[in-house]
Amino acid sequence: MMAIDSFARDHLPDEADLPDFVFTLPSLRYPSRLNCVTRFLDDRVANGHGAALCLIGATERLSYAETLSRVNRIANILVGQFGITPGQRVLLRAPNSPMLAACMLAVIKAGAIAVPTMPMLRARELVYPMEKAEIALAICDIRLCDEMESARTMVSVPALYFGTDEFAALLATASDQFNTVDTAIDDVCLIGFTSGTTGQPKGAMHFHRDLLAACDAYSANVLRPTAKDRFIGSPPLGFTFGLGGMLLFALHAGASTVLLERAGPDDLLTAIPQYQATICISAPTAYRAMLGKLIGSDFSSLRKCVSAGETLPKATFEAWAVATGLRLLDGIGSTEMFHIFIASPEEGARAGATGQVVPGYEARILDSDGHEVSDGAPGRLAVRGPTGCKYLSDPRQATYVQHGWNLTGDTYIRDADGYFTFQARSDDMIVSAGYNIAGPEVEAALLLHEAVAECAVIGWPDAERGMVVKAFVVLRPGYGENTLELQDFVKATIAPYKYPRAIAYRSELPKTATGKLQRFLLRKS
Repeated sequence: MMAIDSFARDHLPDEADLPDFVFTLPSLRYPSRLNCVTRFLDDRVANGHGAALCLIGATERLSYAETLSRVNRIANILVGQFGITPGQRVLLRAPNSPMLAACMLAVIKAGAIAVPTMPMLRARELVYPMEKAEIALAICDIRLCDEMESARTMVSVPALYFGTDEFAALLATASDQFNTVDTAIDDVCLIGFTSGTTGQPKGAMHFHRDLLAACDAYSANVLRPTAKDRFIGSPPLGFTFGLGGMLLFALHAGASTVLLERAGPDDLLTAIPQYQATICISAPTAYRAMLGKLIGSDFSSLRKCVSAGETLPKATFEAWAVATGLRLLDGIGSTEMFHIFIASPEEGARAGATGQVVPGYEARILDSDGHEVSDGAPGRLAVRGPTGCKYLSDPRQATYVQHGWNLTGDTYIRDADGYFTFQARSDDMIVSAGYNIAGPEVEAALLLHEAVAECAVIGWPDAERGMVVKAFVVLRPGYGENTLELQDFVKATIAPYKYPRAIAYRSELPKTATGKLQRFLLRKS
């Protein structure tokens, strides 16, 4: 009988601390035993889709059959060369590429647990997930070996480097046949560490069914890709937004995906027409950066653009629609929920609103006592559905999950039509002289000024008003500091009491590896 490492199951939250899981859609009712890679790859090939294009990189293109062959070979290396057993954790570190995607799928197919990390992490940042998840093996792009080797001096973990002659030889001699490890649908297959926007990262554990549910809920009902689509975008596969949007949604639809190692706004401007991409996955910051450079670019192949990772300003939504004819598909998800749970398809998208609840999920707006508020009143966003928070041995589980609901830490308003509009992160709501001021609303106003490239707004202690609005601003080249002008501009754009009473200028803002603002660092400045 095959040995099974029970670490992940032993470190799941207690039953009483788990969220309620609901499976309202027939497509979300999976068999009790299923390895999700079977659905993503094996079934596709078995059903005659093997010749279709699957993974596209800078130097190679793999069909579904070729991808399955590579995944099987890597799985054989993991089991035969490194003795990986079901339930063990395997850390992955590399920029987006077909090889990284194949390695991640191979880990899961072998019954192990993938622990993807951001390629920009330094050695000391790698040590935390290596220790927390008790990593059995690290798979790393050889070009990123320096930080990995430094981390291994602090945590003793075997490493497998791809991009080497040794790895190529292993791959060439490994069998391309591998019997997918039989797993329960609620076995852990992924641990995604949060990006540290509010401090110490948390390890969010996900079942095989979670990866499938994101596809059968959001992708199938909101994004609605087809086998003819070609995905492209910026989020890393080490980020759950990227793993779903850049890989799993494409596989679930039988589509292809372009995995770019460098995917900044300028890179996307070149790559979209080059690869004739039809679906773009990115963040508002990237779309905003591309807006001024669209002249001369051929975006005619694009038919859908997904925006998530941070709030989408109304101005960006409207400007993108004018420039491209496409409505940005806004959405909110979280590492804890795996992917997007509030969003609307393009025909229902509204400027300034995140959207409606994704089919398969439920959402409420709660007051501080946990009671549901009336439409139009701000409160805490609470969500439940087929996915939910399952932290790896973390007392913060009790904060995120309350009375069966996942509390995302966001303040929202729901209107009578069921549209949810973001107000602020709950800890970013600024109370100044009795007024509730949403920091992102002030940020959105500042971003309308031609001089502002980036900005972040926080509450700043003040003896007279309790807190005041403070803005940290990065100026565009050629513009000088002019606090009074920016303050007057905000007063003219939104309610005057919301204007930033203090403005500090920076050359850059602190961000995580996924590009999210780290406001907690600004509060310490």
